[in-house]
Amino acid sequence: MTTPHTGRLPGFLVPPTQRRSLDEVTDRLDLAVGDSRSKRSAFWIMLTLSGTIAVAGVVGDSTATVIGAMIVAPLSTPILGIGLGIVAARGSLILRSIGYVVAGIVLVTVLGVILAQLLPNPETVLTNSQVLGRTSPRLVDLLAALATGLAGAIAITRRDVGDVLPGVAIAISLVPPLGVVGVCLGSGAPSLAIGAFVLFASNVVAMVITSVVVLTVAGYGREAVEVSTSRRSRRRVYAVLTVALVVVAVPMVVNSLTSLWARQVATATQSWLRDGGAGDTEITGVTWSGRTVTVNLLGSQQLPSVDQLRATVDDLVPWNPEVVVVSVVGERDSAG
Repeated sequence: MTTPHTGRLPGFLVPPTQRRSLDEVTDRLDLAVGDSRSKRSAFWIMLTLSGTIAVAGVVGDSTATVIGAMIVAPLSTPILGIGLGIVAARGSLILRSIGYVVAGIVLVTVLGVILAQLLPNPETVLTNSQVLGRTSPRLVDLLAALATGLAGAIAITRRDVGDVLPGVAIAISLVPPLGVVGVCLGSGAPSLAIGAFVLFASNVVAMVITSVVVLTVAGYGREAVEVSTSRRSRRRVYAVLTVALVVVAVPMVVNSLTSLWARQVATATQSWLRDGGAGDTEITGVTWSGRTVTVNLLGSQQLPSVDQLRATVDDLVPWNPEVVVVSVVGERDSAG
């Protein structure tokens, strides 16, 4: 067996005294190694329970419940297994791990769809914080996923940092987005389901990429018996991962820019109202739909000319969006 490289960077990232062997990492990430029957049983039981908990937390808008689902979710095991399979050039491990991930996606999504059908009015769930927080992922979510995936990969390879895995499970958030996908599909909101799935996919891609980086730097590729596999096949895999990263990053960049422009439009609207003598009017929301931005207002005063706001928005946004102002005359009822 080839001795793993112990240079300055690998030694700092995964010290030799704390480094798990390839066999140890394989035993943790490959559900077909060792007591495979018990591993598979535990995986499906815990995934079913975590999916049920996650969907219940999403429907009930309970952050604590959703966090509980994150902690017991076992989906990170086959995802990291994909990374190990790539580094160790084990095609069978890659295929098995992908199979578990796909089956897990189907299971949790179906649980969400079923529970949504049991609700008397499933459309009301679409506006709670658990759904809204996972249906419009931004670039910062991808950056967080990359950092979290890095922490998870290091925790798998080092014996002295295994205690951080529950925190990694909470941060990476794999099962809750799938629960949101199911609930949104069951509630007749496929566009929101797509947004939640993009968040899940970005987390998966981030975990695979960071695990490949960590396992490669730590020398597991050189330690693997199957190291004779051609470099060309590995390059294909790396190219696929790069494309996958770009695919999930594009909608996140769009969402990030949309959120930024929405905040800028809200600020411009506040100035427009204040300068026009309608400073008491409340901005209840700024939403985008294609090239149209809609500003929702609540107030009882006469509004200034909308042309002034349109001119300001044209200066803020790179194209010339259509500005629609929807004003509701009245006052917000703050009574309990």
